[in-house]
Amino acid sequence: MHFPRLNLDEIKIRPIEKGGSDRKFYRIHCAADQGLILVKYNLEREENQHYVEIAQFLGAHGIRAPKIYFHDPAEGLIWIEDLGERDLYSYQHESWLVRRAFYESALDQIVKLHTLPDSVCVEIKEHLPAEFNAALYRWEQRYFFENCLGRYFRVSESKRKELSALPGLREIAKHLGRLPRVLVHRDFQSQNIIIWNGRANLIDFQGMRPGLAEYDLASLFFDPYVELATKERSALLTYYRQKQAETGVAVDVRSDDTLQLCATQRLMQALGAYGFLGLVKGQKNFLQYIPRAVRSLRDTVAKIDNLEPLASFLADL
Repeated sequence: MHFPRLNLDEIKIRPIEKGGSDRKFYRIHCAADQGLILVKYNLEREENQHYVEIAQFLGAHGIRAPKIYFHDPAEGLIWIEDLGERDLYSYQHESWLVRRAFYESALDQIVKLHTLPDSVCVEIKEHLPAEFNAALYRWEQRYFFENCLGRYFRVSESKRKELSALPGLREIAKHLGRLPRVLVHRDFQSQNIIIWNGRANLIDFQGMRPGLAEYDLASLFFDPYVELATKERSALLTYYRQKQAETGVAVDVRSDDTLQLCATQRLMQALGAYGFLGLVKGQKNFLQYIPRAVRSLRDTVAKIDNLEPLASFLADL
């Protein structure tokens, strides 16, 4: 009905098994040069219903993302552009010369999002989840203690309560919650960046909301799926700051400290998700990323004042 030009005689449908989303994805091939992605989403999760509005918003402001062909909200179905199977993660074994260009392309897109003026952001905020605030940062911390330390490492409840009650963690949440917000992707990591014709495109952006630009940077630079060297992170951060300055945005001198705090938050969130998806949802493949993420969290926590008890505990895991 909606795609009369497609060659339905040659149609092939293949499920895409990837990620921890409750949505289902299907790659539909109709001919050599005809294809699209069908998304089936859970109607009970409100953020899934806003995917289309966000995709159209991104496209309207020159941020690359798959085009929306058709949306059936009653059935929870979206037909979107197929940008291929190569994400940034799939290039992890290439040389830094190759990967750097793709990472910079991804940063080109995210800096556009981060620097959108408030007058533009107003139009989309009604379609977004709750903004990052102190309560959400504390939730991420508790998610880590419950699902990673509790479920995966089997740390006692008393020890988890002791660590989660550290004043330093509360201060991080309060401090980050007070900082000015911009629009952020919320899950800006290598598997959510599709490389099409050599250029980065954003996917899985339905969690977009007001937050800190450094949270997105931390998601990419401290991505447990792909390990970046310190000098590679530094080069990418310098590139991002240059792009930021080109838009006329003044760089906060405290931004590096904010990045460190956001890296701690993001790694806690990711570790909580791996524990939950792996041990509650039965998606065991996520468990393989826990050791690398714990090492990264150990490094970030060790550089933050007032978190010595947590740093010591993580050093012994």
